[in-house]
Amino acid sequence: MSRRYDHARVQEYWQQAWEREGVFECPTDATDPTYVLGMFPYTSGSLHMGHIRNYAITDAYARYRRMAGDEVLHPMGWDAFGLPAENAAYKRDTDPESWTRTCIDQMKDDLREMGFGYDWSREITTCDPDYYQWNQWLFTQFYDEGLVDYGAATVNWCPDCETVLADAQVETPPEADEGETTAGTGHSHTHGGGVCWRCGTDVEQRDLDQWFFAITDYAEELYHGLDDLEGWPDGVRDSQRNWIGRQEGARVAFSVGHDDHGTVEAFTTRLDTVYGATYLALSPGHDLARALAEADDDVADYVESVASTDDAGMSGVETDLTATHPYTGEELPVYVAAYVLDDVGTGAVMGVPAHNEQDHAFADEHDLPVEQAVEPVDGSGTDLPHAPYTGDGMLMDSGEYDGLASSAARERLREHEAAESAVTYRLRDWLISRQRYWGTPIPIVHCDDCGHVPVPEEDLPVELPDYVQTTGNPLDAAEEWKQTSCPDCGADAVRETDTMDTFVDSSWYFLRYLSPHFADAPFDQKTADEWLPVDVYVGGEEHAVLHLLYIRFFTRALSDIGLLDREEPVERLINQGTVLHSGEKMSKSKGNDIAPHEYGAETTRLFVLSAAHPSQDFEWTVKDVSTAYDFQQTLYRLVTEYTDRTETRTESTDHDAYLEREIDRTIAAVTEEYDRFRFHRVIGEIQRFARLLGRYAGYDRPYQFAYSRGLRVLAGLVAPIAPFLAEEMWQLLDEDGLVAESRWPEPLRDVDDYRIERQVVRRTLDDVREITEVVDIDEPNEIELVVAADWKYRAYEIARESDPDDAIVGEIMADEGIKQHGDTAADFADRLADRGAGLEPIINGERELDTLQQAAWLFEDEFGCDVVVRRAAPDDDLAAKARPNKPAIHIS
Repeated sequence: MSRRYDHARVQEYWQQAWEREGVFECPTDATDPTYVLGMFPYTSGSLHMGHIRNYAITDAYARYRRMAGDEVLHPMGWDAFGLPAENAAYKRDTDPESWTRTCIDQMKDDLREMGFGYDWSREITTCDPDYYQWNQWLFTQFYDEGLVDYGAATVNWCPDCETVLADAQVETPPEADEGETTAGTGHSHTHGGGVCWRCGTDVEQRDLDQWFFAITDYAEELYHGLDDLEGWPDGVRDSQRNWIGRQEGARVAFSVGHDDHGTVEAFTTRLDTVYGATYLALSPGHDLARALAEADDDVADYVESVASTDDAGMSGVETDLTATHPYTGEELPVYVAAYVLDDVGTGAVMGVPAHNEQDHAFADEHDLPVEQAVEPVDGSGTDLPHAPYTGDGMLMDSGEYDGLASSAARERLREHEAAESAVTYRLRDWLISRQRYWGTPIPIVHCDDCGHVPVPEEDLPVELPDYVQTTGNPLDAAEEWKQTSCPDCGADAVRETDTMDTFVDSSWYFLRYLSPHFADAPFDQKTADEWLPVDVYVGGEEHAVLHLLYIRFFTRALSDIGLLDREEPVERLINQGTVLHSGEKMSKSKGNDIAPHEYGAETTRLFVLSAAHPSQDFEWTVKDVSTAYDFQQTLYRLVTEYTDRTETRTESTDHDAYLEREIDRTIAAVTEEYDRFRFHRVIGEIQRFARLLGRYAGYDRPYQFAYSRGLRVLAGLVAPIAPFLAEEMWQLLDEDGLVAESRWPEPLRDVDDYRIERQVVRRTLDDVREITEVVDIDEPNEIELVVAADWKYRAYEIARESDPDDAIVGEIMADEGIKQHGDTAADFADRLADRGAGLEPIINGERELDTLQQAAWLFEDEFGCDVVVRRAAPDDDLAAKARPNKPAIHIS
């Protein structure tokens, strides 16, 4: 029998065995299975290391929960639409579908080779008509519910890709990485300058008629719902809060141009500073700014100039208009200024240079007056007019409001007819229109008489026509496909030629996995209501304000429509960190990527899970990968050496009891780390346990029952991470069935205190090592470990349970059993009181004695001498030195 493990030799066999037994198939009648999901991959051609890390996490957890007795749903599918496929097909002179199908075949083989266990009976592909028909169906449902809008919008436009880009897809500097980020776009915020995230081309601004999902209708719910997502990383929740951008304040109406231009509402969170307003500023995208640009060349030139830059600074242009201050009646100059953002507040700002950093900088640039309206309550003064005072305080030079505190003034000022309470959001409606071929056709027909008419359900899906390579919008050039009749009146009409943002595909795909073959709706609601939310969802933090916000929007919208009895889609979110190589993110575009199979499937899996906590970045190094490979060989060799061995014992001794106890402790530790997704610690525990098994086997002939159990447990614990290896170990140990279907190892005895027991042994070993080094004892004759007297444990527990403000010494000495030890007990009580709240949990004296007696062989093995473990006796010289869980040590 070879003692070298070669996963390539066995992986095909075990893959077929898993598939034959249906190990990973979740039954349709499962009762609320554990739903483990990794963000499905964009079909870019092959798996990259970011995929491997993501899917190694979900696969390990899914396998663990399955062994623990759960029914587990762990599906996989393909995010298959999108512009990158069109670009790739163009470069290769093929069509997007052929390219995409080839990629799917390759990536599916990659996943299988890595040993990932998916329920392939639930596989979905978003470019299949039987999937995207439900995109269209959901669009029509949202349309009927008033959640779909159509209108002109200023959008980011990539002239090279010839499509709309969301703000999140406009980058500075260019960092596009084709094929390694899920395709799709997000919000429709107007962006000045920047480059396309895909091709690096300078982005332009265009006005186009577009389709929107009214995600802003859910801004309040989405914002406050974040408070309930306790299983989500704080970073993602903070990103969504900032993106939604909720602000409480007031709208203040300024009449402009003596009412010739109506009123402009400025939003402010500091209404108490309104008397300090010295100008009104409009964003370049404000409706009034656009109207002025049509008649004023200076305004038009300015708006055009700032549209092509991200660094307009405190620039601005004064208009010919003035605005009437609603509280004072003064006339204020009106500016168009790039620092005022279209998507914050109302797109108009009342400029208060004395109390706002940006307003002060703008006023300084344009020589505008600085008028103080608030002063510090404590009389500490300010640095005005040289620097703004931005804190709350007491109002001054504010007419009838003088002397009011800021908070009270905000309430009083809001009573004015020109002001009203308001909540604003940075969030804008989700622009879903894309002028590309490879996406879901938007199911709308444009009729001259009837307007926009949704395609009836019985005519769905509206399938894509055959692909023809062209510039511009390919669907617009598909004349035969485009010409149709109106569903309402039957007259000649044309189809909508935009396709949907591919983030629509991924906003509900987790629901389709639940009932992938359901023909009457996108998903079976009864199953969805029972199986949701997703228990664990793993994917990159870069999707925080796009995909992860959209799945929340979709779930809430579906709930309101009555299609779902859930408001949040995911219980626990795990963001995996980045794999680095040579200090940079591993990626194809940087030429520093490593093929996942280059070092073997299980070596790669072991390394990416052992290198760091799932949320942390780590560096790919050949040395560390080699360590993962060697670890597999160690585990395999332990089993082969045992199966080849003929000499074992059937009678147990103390050191066998230590192994049996350590098996239980290891099960408890590893189980806890799996539950907490700390796979790096799981592997650390398994490595430590493997070293112990090797040391035990070398110390004496193994006790057959304990050692064989240890090896079975070892195979079970490593099975979720290195499944091919674990199956080989399981088979060599003559165990029945598959380890993937075996029960998760369970302790035979209570191990609630396993950490403390281990700590006692580890600390005592460290203390003995230190003594031998300090005293320079090379070959000790005997090591004596003396466990403290019982009364010290009682005193310790009294101190731990006492309030730090209590008279701890008095409470301890009130115990008659402790009091009889006189001054010795009082001194010990004093030391405990000094430590106060720093007292750690301990095991009792009997447990400590048993633990050290069972561990005595470790000391004998390391130091080559006899070891005596005993309880402290009365008048024992060592008794005074022994403390709970800190035995006295004597070395001769």
